[in-house]
Amino acid sequence: MTDPRSLLYRSGLLTPDDAQRITREALQNCDDGELYLQFIASESFGFDDGRLKTADYSRDAGFGLRGVSGEMTGFAHANEISAAAIARAGETLKLLDPAKGQPAPPPRNNNRHLYTDASPLDAVPFEAKVKLLETIDAAARGRDSRVAQVSASLSGSWSVVEIVRADGFIGHDVRPLVRLNVSIVAEQDGRRETGSFGIGGRRLYDDLFSPETWNRAIDEALAQALVNLESVAAPAGEMTVLLGPGWPGVLLHEAVGHGLEGDFNRKGTSAFSGRIGQRVAAPGVTVVDDGSIPGRRGSLTIDDEGTPTQENVLIEDGILKGYIQDRLNARLMGVAPTGNGRRESFAHAPMPRMTNTFMRAGNDDPSELLSRMKNGIFAKSFGGGQVDITSGKFVFSCTEAYLVENGKLGAPIKGATLIGDGPTVLTRVTGIGNDLALDEGVGVCGKGGQSVPAGVGQPTLLVEGLTVGGTG
Repeated sequence: MTDPRSLLYRSGLLTPDDAQRITREALQNCDDGELYLQFIASESFGFDDGRLKTADYSRDAGFGLRGVSGEMTGFAHANEISAAAIARAGETLKLLDPAKGQPAPPPRNNNRHLYTDASPLDAVPFEAKVKLLETIDAAARGRDSRVAQVSASLSGSWSVVEIVRADGFIGHDVRPLVRLNVSIVAEQDGRRETGSFGIGGRRLYDDLFSPETWNRAIDEALAQALVNLESVAAPAGEMTVLLGPGWPGVLLHEAVGHGLEGDFNRKGTSAFSGRIGQRVAAPGVTVVDDGSIPGRRGSLTIDDEGTPTQENVLIEDGILKGYIQDRLNARLMGVAPTGNGRRESFAHAPMPRMTNTFMRAGNDDPSELLSRMKNGIFAKSFGGGQVDITSGKFVFSCTEAYLVENGKLGAPIKGATLIGDGPTVLTRVTGIGNDLALDEGVGVCGKGGQSVPAGVGQPTLLVEGLTVGGTG
């Protein structure tokens, strides 16, 4: 196999020696910074209404040059990898005030390789990808007479990155990412409801083409749609909520995770600012961000500044232990980077971002947690949500939820939203299941106009006193 890094220098307009020399010259008066080179190829296929609706393929390459001096950042980028373009970008950094201290040390070189270097795009023929979506469409329509519409999509990307620093550090990574989604609309007596399921991660397409995988995707999407056909109006008010394992961890990601990112805490705008060592959650609540789990969607061998990813315990047994850090905020806060400097692409500067964020398992039996509930709701799956970082207030919509009456699941409900604030929710956790699950690998996190793949997870959680916005 050809060295993937050669794709970054294939134009012949830049050599590795050029990259090191120009970076050294451009950053000579800076505290920190790097040249970030990237090649990325991506594809996506969309099958809808019984036919292939979209088939997109793109290739792009470029660089981002960043210099950091104190709290100031200079950044320039272009989709042309050449010595001349990078040298021109270096002129931007001359606008920075010269650094007064010693340059920041390079990242440590102790990363582990967490995924294959192979590209998912080239391993499977175009015809086979279309055939998979056709097969899913036909199988889903034949599964139940109430299936009115099927949408299926397959996407993959392959990114090669190299990070060049003025101190001689060079880091590189080759990142695959795949995803399969199935969405089904079921109709009965004039009523239509939707169910969906997705799966993916940093791997090749192989398992997505397995009948076991895509049949499960159909079954899960169909089951959710059929459940929602039977749903009744959601109640409203403050009540006990049982959150299911896995994907409902997206609530934790939004309501708590963003508030633990270093930039918000350095600036004092997070609800968690200045609270290291304080109790911020109920006993037993341990929240972790870990970008070093092999094959997961949010995992990275190194982050986008060259720092190896690692397990970061943010909250331990209810006590706030630390924040998620990139290099700039870690330096200004006097702590070590945590491997969370991430960027959407070469056209973006890095910032502290989550990788795979989850709550560790407890000791409670999930069925026992359900039996504790007199009245409330069980939220099995979520759709979209919003959060205000400063206050931690959030709103989340449930895509599959049920009434709970006297410790037993009741009717499915429609239109339920969960309303609250992250710091308060953590203090109201009264039961933590022993069934930790990570999501299936479809999460996308947005911040500051940038989107990056991310993972979430949690065990079954019993939470007292969450506000439920309903329709009934």
